[in-house]
Amino acid sequence: MAGTKALLTLENFINGKFVPCSSYIDSYDPSTGEVYCRVPDSGNEEIEAAVEAARAAFPGWSARSPQERSQVLHRLADLLEKSLEDLAQAESRDQGKTVTLARTMDIPRSVQNFRFFASSILHHTSECTHMDHVDCLHYTLRAPVGIAGLISPWNLPLYLLTWKVAPAIAAGNTVIAKPSELTSVTAWMMCKLLETAGVPPGVVNIVFGTGPKVGEALVSHPEVPLISFTGSQPTAERIAQLSAPHCKKLSLELGGKNPAIIFEDANLEECIPTTVRSSFANQGEICLCTSRIFVQKSIYSEFLKKFVAATRMWKVGIPSDPSANMGALISKAHLEKVRSYVKKARAEGARILCGEGVDMLSLPPKNQAGYFMLPTVITDIKDESCCMKEEIFGPVTCVVPFDSEEEVIQRANSVKYGLAATVWSSNVGRVHRVAKKLQSGLVWSNCWLIRELNLPFGGMKSSGIGREGAKDSYEFFTEVKTITIKH
Repeated sequence: MAGTKALLTLENFINGKFVPCSSYIDSYDPSTGEVYCRVPDSGNEEIEAAVEAARAAFPGWSARSPQERSQVLHRLADLLEKSLEDLAQAESRDQGKTVTLARTMDIPRSVQNFRFFASSILHHTSECTHMDHVDCLHYTLRAPVGIAGLISPWNLPLYLLTWKVAPAIAAGNTVIAKPSELTSVTAWMMCKLLETAGVPPGVVNIVFGTGPKVGEALVSHPEVPLISFTGSQPTAERIAQLSAPHCKKLSLELGGKNPAIIFEDANLEECIPTTVRSSFANQGEICLCTSRIFVQKSIYSEFLKKFVAATRMWKVGIPSDPSANMGALISKAHLEKVRSYVKKARAEGARILCGEGVDMLSLPPKNQAGYFMLPTVITDIKDESCCMKEEIFGPVTCVVPFDSEEEVIQRANSVKYGLAATVWSSNVGRVHRVAKKLQSGLVWSNCWLIRELNLPFGGMKSSGIGREGAKDSYEFFTEVKTITIKH
């Protein structure tokens, strides 16, 4: 194609060096629909090389003290922070999100991930107990597992990659990471900083490519005893199948169909702007986004009117526009999938109050072929609809009324997912009661996406297996050993 020479071409990072690949995949700029980058189409050969490098680096890296590893993580955090603007621009172009969001959320959080685990690794203690009647002392030791296979998604590319890499190497493991082939650029940029930060060759290896080729090679490799994956449920099922013969440790953070429950005593001045953000932030492409909004009947019509008005103010624009609240969706195929849910809702007799097929989207000529979509609000929809059951992962939310507390808890819990929920009420007793009964790994009350990284993150039911956080990630990335001494 014309202009191929100008395309950014990524290389795998194995054993501290950039390694070219024999074949490449096209990567698109979501805001224009044009190819702008070539990503390695890796497979078994590249995974073998990465395993060899990670295996060789493991004894030296795992023998370092937590303090020494902590210093390396802090240096890497500093280098990422110095590159914040370049990384934010790259993340926006690669993923479609606004530069503002990448600059204020994605890249700062990536920096914070390294700083957080650099600190937390210094504060873990082991257990100890006596059995005086048999003169025995028992204590535990934790040791790194070995080579960690890390597979991260396309919605928060560097944010979620670093959330895995940081605890894995802090605990003394070496890693082979596979970012999404749709969003590989910031992972490649991070590789350029590893040597300067003092990360030894082979400790962090990044191999780019597709799930069916390089992902399967990584997951099924007998020398990779641990897999941490964030992504879709069908991919997680495949990972579980391939891992089963090797009894691998798995952490699977999957999707959500997250409810917001808005009681009649909610503070709508806070609730409405927060719920617009929780529904449409990052184009709705966050596993924690709200996609089912249950509103108590007495305030339903007032809420709906204000919510639709606020949604219409949520600006869709080119990612570089500082006034844009939302950029482009990740790919043409994903845009078509999200639009298909709106079509299904309409066919079922639901009402589309704003957004897709109702309002006009205005874009500059060079962005007309980009993957943009207006935030869309659906109502008059049944709980049995696929739009209320399945994860859409786009800027689409459904608003429905409810009568009682017991009813809404049952309806909120009636899907296969259980990742996050929000409860809006000024009644503290009700908030605690409802939070306890919701089948959800995270419940926010009167807020959304305020994270405490020390505490567990993860979901119930089909939203995954395992938890991540200071203690949980440390336990996942280490094996515990009980030692008994008779004295």
